[in-house]
Amino acid sequence: MNRFLYTALIRVLSPGLLVWMGLRARKAGGNWEVCSGARFGRYSHPSTLREPVWVHAVSLGETRAAAPFIQALLDQGEDVLLTHMTVTGRDAGERLFASAIAKGRLEVQWLPYDFPGATRRFFSHYQPRAGVLIEREVWPNLLMAASEAQVPMMLVSARFSDNALRQALRLGSVMRRAYGSFSAVFAQTLHDAQRLEQAGASAVGVSGNFKFDVSLPADKIQRGREFSAKLVRKVIVVASTREGEDELFIRAIGKLLKRARAQGRNLSDKVLFCIVPRHPERFETAATQLAQSGLTFVRRSQLIEEGDCSSTALQSCTSSAVLLGDTLGEMPWFYALADVAIVAGSFQPLGGQNMIEACAVGVPVLVGPHTRNFEQAVVDAMDEGAALRVPDASAALNTALQLLEDPQRMSRMGKAGAHWVQKHTGAVARVLAGLNEISRR
Repeated sequence: MNRFLYTALIRVLSPGLLVWMGLRARKAGGNWEVCSGARFGRYSHPSTLREPVWVHAVSLGETRAAAPFIQALLDQGEDVLLTHMTVTGRDAGERLFASAIAKGRLEVQWLPYDFPGATRRFFSHYQPRAGVLIEREVWPNLLMAASEAQVPMMLVSARFSDNALRQALRLGSVMRRAYGSFSAVFAQTLHDAQRLEQAGASAVGVSGNFKFDVSLPADKIQRGREFSAKLVRKVIVVASTREGEDELFIRAIGKLLKRARAQGRNLSDKVLFCIVPRHPERFETAATQLAQSGLTFVRRSQLIEEGDCSSTALQSCTSSAVLLGDTLGEMPWFYALADVAIVAGSFQPLGGQNMIEACAVGVPVLVGPHTRNFEQAVVDAMDEGAALRVPDASAALNTALQLLEDPQRMSRMGKAGAHWVQKHTGAVARVLAGLNEISRR
Protein backbone atom coordinates (compact mmCIF):
# COMPACT_ATOMS: atom_id res chain seq x y z
CA MET A 1 0.00 0.00 0.00
CA ASN A 2 1.27 3.48 -0.86
CA ARG A 3 0.44 6.71 0.95
CA PHE A 4 -2.18 7.72 -1.63
CA LEU A 5 -4.15 4.52 -1.04
CA TYR A 6 -3.62 4.80 2.73
CA THR A 7 -5.06 8.34 2.75
CA ALA A 8 -7.98 7.35 0.54
CA LEU A 9 -8.74 4.45 2.87
CA ILE A 10 -8.76 6.50 6.06
CA ARG A 11 -10.99 9.08 4.37
CA VAL A 12 -13.48 6.39 3.41
CA LEU A 13 -13.34 4.84 6.87
CA SER A 14 -13.28 8.12 8.80
CA PRO A 15 -17.03 8.25 9.63
CA GLY A 16 -16.82 4.81 11.21
CA LEU A 17 -13.57 5.67 12.97
CA LEU A 18 -15.09 8.83 14.45
CA VAL A 19 -18.12 6.86 15.66
CA TRP A 20 -15.75 4.33 17.24
CA MET A 21 -13.84 7.16 18.93
CA GLY A 22 -17.11 8.63 20.20
CA LEU A 23 -18.21 5.29 21.65
CA ARG A 24 -14.82 4.80 23.26
CA ALA A 25 -15.01 8.29 24.75
CA ARG A 26 -18.49 7.65 26.13
CA LYS A 27 -17.38 4.40 27.74
CA ALA A 28 -14.18 5.89 29.18
CA GLY A 29 -15.67 9.17 30.35
CA GLY A 30 -14.00 12.57 30.28
CA ASN A 31 -13.94 15.23 27.59
CA TRP A 32 -12.32 13.63 24.54
CA GLU A 33 -13.40 16.42 22.12
CA VAL A 34 -13.60 13.84 19.34
CA CYS A 35 -14.80 16.34 16.74
CA SER A 36 -13.06 19.44 18.09
CA GLY A 37 -11.08 21.76 15.85
CA ALA A 38 -7.77 20.68 17.36
CA ARG A 39 -8.40 17.07 16.28
CA PHE A 40 -8.44 18.40 12.71
CA GLY A 41 -5.56 20.84 13.06
CA ARG A 42 -7.70 23.94 13.53
CA TYR A 43 -6.96 26.26 16.46
CA SER A 44 -8.81 29.28 17.81
CA HIS A 45 -5.79 30.94 19.48
CA PRO A 46 -2.15 31.35 18.49
CA SER A 47 0.41 29.36 20.41
CA THR A 48 2.59 31.19 22.93
CA LEU A 49 5.36 28.59 22.64
CA ARG A 50 8.57 29.57 20.86
CA GLU A 51 10.03 26.87 18.60
CA PRO A 52 8.96 24.13 21.00
CA VAL A 53 10.16 20.57 21.09
CA TRP A 54 7.05 18.58 20.32
CA VAL A 55 6.57 15.35 22.30
CA HIS A 56 3.73 12.95 21.49
CA ALA A 57 2.63 10.52 24.21
CA VAL A 58 -0.52 8.79 23.04
CA SER A 59 -1.99 7.75 26.40
CA LEU A 60 -1.41 7.41 30.13
CA GLY A 61 1.43 4.89 30.05
CA GLU A 62 3.42 6.77 27.43
CA THR A 63 2.87 10.07 29.27
CA ARG A 64 4.24 8.66 32.49
CA ALA A 65 7.14 7.08 30.63
CA ALA A 66 7.96 10.37 28.90
CA ALA A 67 7.76 12.46 32.08
CA PRO A 68 11.51 12.32 32.94
CA PHE A 69 12.41 13.24 29.36
CA ILE A 70 9.94 16.13 29.26
CA GLN A 71 11.28 17.43 32.57
CA ALA A 72 14.82 17.23 31.17
CA LEU A 73 13.71 19.31 28.18
CA LEU A 74 12.19 21.93 30.49
CA ASP A 75 15.33 21.94 32.63
CA GLN A 76 17.34 22.53 29.44
CA GLY A 77 15.28 25.65 28.78
CA GLU A 78 13.06 24.26 26.01
CA ASP A 79 9.42 25.09 25.45
CA VAL A 80 7.45 21.86 25.08
CA LEU A 81 4.34 20.99 23.11
CA LEU A 82 2.86 17.78 24.55
CA THR A 83 0.21 15.96 22.52
CA HIS A 84 -2.07 13.02 23.30
CA MET A 85 -4.85 10.93 21.79
CA THR A 86 -6.65 9.93 25.03
CA VAL A 87 -8.16 11.77 27.97
CA THR A 88 -6.15 9.78 30.53
CA GLY A 89 -2.92 10.80 28.79
CA ARG A 90 -3.95 14.44 28.58
CA ASP A 91 -5.11 14.56 32.20
CA ALA A 92 -1.79 13.06 33.30
CA GLY A 93 0.15 15.61 31.25
CA GLU A 94 -1.79 18.49 32.77
CA ARG A 95 -1.31 17.10 36.26
CA LEU A 96 2.39 16.29 35.94
CA PHE A 97 3.36 19.59 34.34
CA ALA A 98 0.89 22.03 35.88
CA SER A 99 3.70 24.38 36.92
CA ALA A 100 5.24 24.52 33.42
CA ILE A 101 1.80 25.07 31.91
CA ALA A 102 1.13 27.96 34.31
CA LYS A 103 4.46 29.55 33.33
CA GLY A 104 3.70 29.27 29.60
CA ARG A 105 6.56 26.79 29.11
CA LEU A 106 4.43 23.81 28.11
CA GLU A 107 1.17 23.37 26.24
CA VAL A 108 -1.00 20.25 26.20
CA GLN A 109 -2.90 19.56 23.00
CA TRP A 110 -4.64 16.82 21.02
CA LEU A 111 -2.73 15.15 18.21
CA PRO A 112 -4.64 15.75 14.97
CA TYR A 113 -6.07 12.81 13.08
CA ASP A 114 -3.78 11.52 10.34
CA PHE A 115 -5.30 13.49 7.44
CA PRO A 116 -2.85 15.43 5.22
CA GLY A 117 -4.53 18.80 5.76
CA ALA A 118 -4.89 18.38 9.52
CA THR A 119 -1.25 17.41 10.00
CA ARG A 120 0.02 20.26 7.79
CA ARG A 121 -2.04 22.78 9.76
CA PHE A 122 -0.66 21.36 12.99
CA PHE A 123 2.96 22.00 11.94
CA SER A 124 2.12 25.41 10.50
CA HIS A 125 0.46 26.48 13.75
CA TYR A 126 3.05 25.26 16.27
CA GLN A 127 6.25 25.31 14.17
CA PRO A 128 8.19 22.90 16.40
CA ARG A 129 11.94 22.72 15.96
CA ALA A 130 11.88 18.93 16.45
CA GLY A 131 9.37 16.18 17.13
CA VAL A 132 9.65 13.17 19.45
CA LEU A 133 7.23 10.23 19.28
CA ILE A 134 7.16 7.98 22.35
CA GLU A 135 7.31 4.19 22.02
CA ARG A 136 5.34 3.32 18.86
CA GLU A 137 3.09 6.08 17.48
CA VAL A 138 3.90 6.16 13.76
CA TRP A 139 1.46 7.92 11.40
CA PRO A 140 2.39 8.22 7.69
CA ASN A 141 0.73 11.56 6.89
CA LEU A 142 1.98 13.10 10.12
CA LEU A 143 5.55 12.15 9.26
CA MET A 144 5.18 13.38 5.68
CA ALA A 145 3.92 16.73 6.99
CA ALA A 146 6.94 16.88 9.30
CA SER A 147 9.24 16.25 6.36
CA GLU A 148 7.54 18.97 4.31
CA ALA A 149 7.90 21.39 7.24
CA GLN A 150 11.56 20.35 7.66
CA VAL A 151 10.99 19.26 11.24
CA PRO A 152 13.40 16.48 12.25
CA MET A 153 11.59 13.57 13.90
CA MET A 154 12.64 10.96 16.44
CA LEU A 155 11.04 7.73 17.62
CA VAL A 156 12.28 7.05 21.15
CA SER A 157 12.00 4.47 23.91
CA ALA A 158 10.59 2.45 21.03
CA ARG A 159 8.92 -0.91 21.50
CA PHE A 160 8.42 -3.03 18.38
CA SER A 161 7.11 -6.56 18.72
CA ASP A 162 7.05 -9.35 16.16
CA ASN A 163 3.35 -8.65 15.67
CA ALA A 164 4.02 -4.94 15.06
CA LEU A 165 6.65 -5.87 12.49
CA ARG A 166 4.24 -8.19 10.66
CA GLN A 167 1.61 -5.43 10.55
CA ALA A 168 4.12 -2.89 9.24
CA LEU A 169 5.36 -5.24 6.53
CA ARG A 170 1.78 -6.08 5.54
CA LEU A 171 1.06 -2.38 4.91
CA GLY A 172 4.02 -2.16 2.55
CA SER A 173 5.68 1.00 1.30
CA VAL A 174 3.54 3.48 3.26
CA MET A 175 4.95 2.26 6.58
CA ARG A 176 8.44 1.55 5.23
CA ARG A 177 8.73 5.17 4.14
CA ALA A 178 7.26 6.39 7.42
CA TYR A 179 9.84 4.51 9.47
CA GLY A 180 12.58 5.54 7.06
CA SER A 181 11.75 9.23 7.53
CA PHE A 182 12.96 9.43 11.13
CA SER A 183 16.15 11.36 11.69
CA ALA A 184 16.91 9.10 14.65
CA VAL A 185 15.35 6.08 16.32
CA PHE A 186 16.16 4.93 19.87
CA ALA A 187 14.84 1.48 20.73
CA GLN A 188 14.36 -0.02 24.18
CA THR A 189 16.23 -3.24 23.37
CA LEU A 190 18.47 -4.72 20.68
CA HIS A 191 15.60 -6.94 19.49
CA ASP A 192 13.33 -3.90 19.13
CA ALA A 193 16.09 -2.17 17.13
CA GLN A 194 16.50 -5.13 14.78
CA ARG A 195 12.77 -5.32 14.08
CA LEU A 196 12.58 -1.56 13.49
CA GLU A 197 15.37 -1.83 10.92
CA GLN A 198 13.44 -4.59 9.15
CA ALA A 199 10.43 -2.25 9.07
CA GLY A 200 12.49 0.40 7.25
CA ALA A 201 14.02 2.55 10.00
CA SER A 202 17.63 3.65 9.73
CA ALA A 203 19.99 5.22 12.27
CA VAL A 204 18.54 2.93 14.95
CA GLY A 205 20.26 2.96 18.33
CA VAL A 206 19.47 1.32 21.66
CA SER A 207 18.83 3.81 24.45
CA GLY A 208 16.96 1.65 26.92
CA ASN A 209 13.57 2.33 28.43
CA PHE A 210 12.51 5.80 29.66
CA LYS A 211 10.63 4.11 32.48
CA PHE A 212 13.93 3.28 34.20
CA ASP A 213 14.57 7.02 34.60
CA VAL A 214 11.41 7.35 36.64
CA SER A 215 11.45 10.02 39.34
CA LEU A 216 8.90 8.98 41.92
CA PRO A 217 7.29 11.66 44.14
CA ALA A 218 9.06 11.52 47.50
CA ASP A 219 6.02 12.82 49.38
CA LYS A 220 3.79 9.98 48.15
CA ILE A 221 6.47 7.40 48.95
CA GLN A 222 6.86 8.79 52.47
CA ARG A 223 3.10 8.92 53.10
CA GLY A 224 2.65 5.36 51.84
CA ARG A 225 5.41 4.07 54.12
CA GLU A 226 4.04 5.99 57.10
CA PHE A 227 0.60 4.48 56.54
CA SER A 228 2.12 1.00 56.19
CA ALA A 229 4.08 1.41 59.43
CA LYS A 230 0.89 2.21 61.35
CA LEU A 231 -1.09 -0.72 59.96
CA VAL A 232 -1.12 -3.91 61.98
CA ARG A 233 -1.34 -5.99 58.80
CA LYS A 234 0.86 -6.81 55.85
CA VAL A 235 -0.23 -5.45 52.47
CA ILE A 236 -0.55 -7.18 49.10
CA VAL A 237 -1.18 -4.71 46.27
CA VAL A 238 -2.71 -5.91 42.99
CA ALA A 239 -1.71 -3.03 40.73
CA SER A 240 -2.99 -1.83 37.35
CA THR A 241 -5.76 -4.38 36.89
CA ARG A 242 -7.42 -4.32 33.50
CA GLU A 243 -10.55 -5.75 31.89
CA GLY A 244 -11.53 -9.08 33.45
CA GLU A 245 -8.78 -9.06 36.06
CA ASP A 246 -10.64 -7.36 38.92
CA GLU A 247 -13.16 -10.18 38.97
CA LEU A 248 -10.39 -12.82 38.90
CA PHE A 249 -8.64 -11.34 41.92
CA ILE A 250 -11.81 -10.54 43.86
CA ARG A 251 -12.93 -14.15 43.45
CA ALA A 252 -9.48 -15.45 44.44
CA ILE A 253 -9.35 -13.21 47.54
CA GLY A 254 -12.82 -14.42 48.56
CA LYS A 255 -11.73 -18.06 48.28
CA LEU A 256 -8.58 -17.42 50.32
CA LEU A 257 -10.53 -15.75 53.13
CA LYS A 258 -13.18 -18.48 53.10
CA ARG A 259 -10.54 -21.23 53.23
CA ALA A 260 -8.77 -19.51 56.12
CA ARG A 261 -12.04 -19.24 58.08
CA ALA A 262 -12.69 -22.95 57.51
CA GLN A 263 -9.29 -23.61 59.08
CA GLY A 264 -10.11 -21.45 62.07
CA ARG A 265 -7.99 -18.47 60.94
CA ASN A 266 -8.98 -14.92 60.14
CA LEU A 267 -6.67 -13.92 57.28
CA SER A 268 -8.06 -10.38 57.25
CA ASP A 269 -6.46 -9.80 60.64
CA LYS A 270 -3.03 -10.34 59.07
CA VAL A 271 -3.30 -9.17 55.45
CA LEU A 272 -4.87 -6.20 53.69
CA PHE A 273 -5.48 -6.75 49.98
CA CYS A 274 -5.44 -3.74 47.64
CA ILE A 275 -6.92 -3.69 44.15
CA VAL A 276 -5.96 -0.74 41.95
CA PRO A 277 -7.68 -0.60 38.51
CA ARG A 278 -5.53 0.96 35.82
CA HIS A 279 -8.26 3.08 34.22
CA PRO A 280 -10.56 5.42 36.16
CA GLU A 281 -13.64 4.43 34.17
CA ARG A 282 -13.46 1.03 35.87
CA PHE A 283 -13.32 2.24 39.47
CA GLU A 284 -17.08 1.91 39.90
CA THR A 285 -17.19 -1.46 38.16
CA ALA A 286 -14.61 -2.81 40.59
CA ALA A 287 -16.54 -1.34 43.53
CA THR A 288 -19.73 -3.04 42.33
CA GLN A 289 -17.92 -6.36 41.97
CA LEU A 290 -16.50 -6.06 45.48
CA ALA A 291 -19.93 -5.27 46.91
CA GLN A 292 -21.49 -8.23 45.10
CA SER A 293 -18.75 -10.54 46.36
CA GLY A 294 -19.56 -9.77 49.97
CA LEU A 295 -16.00 -8.62 50.71
CA THR A 296 -15.73 -5.64 53.02
CA PHE A 297 -13.82 -2.82 51.35
CA VAL A 298 -12.86 0.81 51.68
CA ARG A 299 -11.98 3.26 48.93
CA ARG A 300 -8.70 5.16 48.83
CA SER A 301 -10.69 8.35 48.18
CA GLN A 302 -12.45 7.81 51.53
CA LEU A 303 -9.11 7.48 53.33
CA ILE A 304 -7.97 10.78 51.80
CA GLU A 305 -11.15 12.47 53.02
CA GLU A 306 -10.59 11.04 56.48
CA GLY A 307 -6.95 12.17 56.47
CA ASP A 308 -3.84 10.17 55.60
CA CYS A 309 -2.53 8.26 58.63
CA SER A 310 -5.40 9.56 60.77
CA SER A 311 -6.89 7.18 63.32
CA THR A 312 -10.16 7.25 61.37
CA ALA A 313 -8.47 6.24 58.12
CA LEU A 314 -6.52 3.47 59.85
CA GLN A 315 -9.70 2.19 61.49
CA SER A 316 -11.45 2.15 58.10
CA CYS A 317 -8.66 -0.07 56.77
CA THR A 318 -8.67 -2.27 59.85
CA SER A 319 -12.35 -3.10 59.39
CA SER A 320 -11.99 -3.87 55.64
CA ALA A 321 -10.65 -6.87 53.77
CA VAL A 322 -9.85 -4.87 50.62
CA LEU A 323 -8.64 -1.36 49.85
CA LEU A 324 -9.86 -0.18 46.44
CA GLY A 325 -7.61 2.30 44.67
CA ASP A 326 -10.00 4.80 43.09
CA THR A 327 -7.70 7.82 42.74
CA LEU A 328 -5.33 8.94 40.01
CA GLY A 329 -1.56 9.38 40.21
CA GLU A 330 -1.13 7.39 43.41
CA MET A 331 0.61 4.19 42.31
CA PRO A 332 3.80 5.29 44.15
CA TRP A 333 1.74 5.54 47.35
CA PHE A 334 0.39 2.02 46.87
CA TYR A 335 3.82 0.58 46.07
CA ALA A 336 5.26 2.25 49.17
CA LEU A 337 2.38 0.75 51.16
CA ALA A 338 2.95 -2.74 49.74
CA ASP A 339 4.92 -5.63 51.15
CA VAL A 340 4.39 -7.49 47.86
CA ALA A 341 3.17 -6.08 44.52
CA ILE A 342 1.29 -8.12 41.93
CA VAL A 343 1.53 -6.19 38.65
CA ALA A 344 -1.57 -6.99 36.63
CA GLY A 345 -2.41 -6.49 32.97
CA SER A 346 -0.62 -9.84 32.72
CA PHE A 347 -3.34 -12.22 33.94
CA GLN A 348 -5.39 -11.80 30.76
CA PRO A 349 -3.87 -11.67 27.24
CA LEU A 350 -3.38 -7.88 27.45
CA GLY A 351 0.40 -7.62 27.19
CA GLY A 352 1.26 -6.70 30.78
CA GLN A 353 1.94 -3.42 32.54
CA ASN A 354 5.00 -1.51 33.67
CA MET A 355 6.61 -3.12 36.72
CA ILE A 356 9.58 -0.76 36.93
CA GLU A 357 7.96 1.67 39.40
CA ALA A 358 7.32 -1.15 41.86
CA CYS A 359 10.93 -2.34 41.59
CA ALA A 360 12.19 1.23 42.00
CA VAL A 361 10.35 1.47 45.32
CA GLY A 362 12.01 -1.77 46.41
CA VAL A 363 8.96 -4.06 46.46
CA PRO A 364 9.03 -7.76 45.47
CA VAL A 365 7.07 -8.16 42.24
CA LEU A 366 4.87 -10.93 40.85
CA VAL A 367 3.59 -10.97 37.26
CA GLY A 368 1.27 -13.23 35.29
CA PRO A 369 1.88 -15.18 32.07
CA HIS A 370 0.94 -12.43 29.56
CA THR A 371 3.78 -9.89 29.43
CA ARG A 372 4.57 -9.49 25.71
CA ASN A 373 4.68 -5.66 25.89
CA PHE A 374 7.32 -5.78 28.65
CA GLU A 375 8.84 -9.20 28.04
CA GLN A 376 12.49 -8.17 28.07
CA ALA A 377 12.05 -6.14 31.25
CA VAL A 378 10.24 -9.01 32.95
CA VAL A 379 12.88 -11.55 31.96
CA ASP A 380 15.68 -9.24 33.10
CA ALA A 381 13.97 -8.57 36.45
CA MET A 382 13.46 -12.28 37.00
CA ASP A 383 17.12 -12.94 36.19
CA GLU A 384 18.08 -10.29 38.75
CA GLY A 385 15.93 -11.98 41.39
CA ALA A 386 13.52 -9.03 41.62
CA ALA A 387 10.40 -10.68 40.18
CA LEU A 388 8.58 -13.99 39.88
CA ARG A 389 6.15 -15.19 37.22
CA VAL A 390 3.01 -17.06 38.27
CA PRO A 391 0.32 -18.73 36.13
CA ASP A 392 -2.88 -17.15 37.44
CA ALA A 393 -4.51 -14.91 40.05
CA SER A 394 -4.85 -17.63 42.68
CA ALA A 395 -1.20 -18.60 42.32
CA ALA A 396 -0.20 -14.93 42.56
CA LEU A 397 -2.01 -14.44 45.85
CA ASN A 398 -0.74 -17.73 47.32
CA THR A 399 2.84 -16.90 46.29
CA ALA A 400 2.47 -13.43 47.81
CA LEU A 401 1.29 -14.97 51.09
CA GLN A 402 4.29 -17.32 51.05
CA LEU A 403 6.62 -14.36 50.56
CA LEU A 404 5.07 -12.61 53.55
CA GLU A 405 6.21 -15.55 55.64
CA ASP A 406 9.80 -15.14 54.40
CA PRO A 407 10.98 -11.58 55.24
CA GLN A 408 14.57 -12.28 54.22
CA ARG A 409 13.53 -13.35 50.72
CA MET A 410 11.27 -10.31 50.41
CA SER A 411 14.16 -8.08 51.39
CA ARG A 412 16.49 -9.70 48.83
CA MET A 413 13.90 -9.31 46.05
CA GLY A 414 13.19 -5.68 46.94
CA LYS A 415 16.89 -4.76 46.99
CA ALA A 416 17.47 -6.62 43.72
CA GLY A 417 14.66 -4.65 42.08
CA ALA A 418 15.97 -1.29 43.22
CA HIS A 419 19.47 -2.22 42.02
CA TRP A 420 18.12 -3.44 38.67
CA VAL A 421 16.32 -0.13 38.04
CA GLN A 422 19.36 1.93 39.03
CA LYS A 423 21.57 -0.14 36.71
CA HIS A 424 19.39 0.63 33.68
CA THR A 425 18.97 4.38 34.04
CA GLY A 426 20.35 6.76 31.43
CA ALA A 427 17.88 6.49 28.54
CA VAL A 428 16.77 10.11 28.97
CA ALA A 429 20.34 11.43 28.77
CA ARG A 430 21.08 9.35 25.65
CA VAL A 431 17.92 10.51 23.86
CA LEU A 432 18.42 14.13 24.91
CA ALA A 433 21.93 14.04 23.42
CA GLY A 434 20.48 12.57 20.21
CA LEU A 435 17.83 15.28 20.04
CA ASN A 436 20.40 18.04 20.45
CA GLU A 437 22.45 16.44 17.71
CA ILE A 438 19.69 16.30 15.08
CA SER A 439 18.46 19.79 16.03
CA ARG A 440 21.86 21.25 15.15
CA ARG A 441 21.99 19.73 11.66
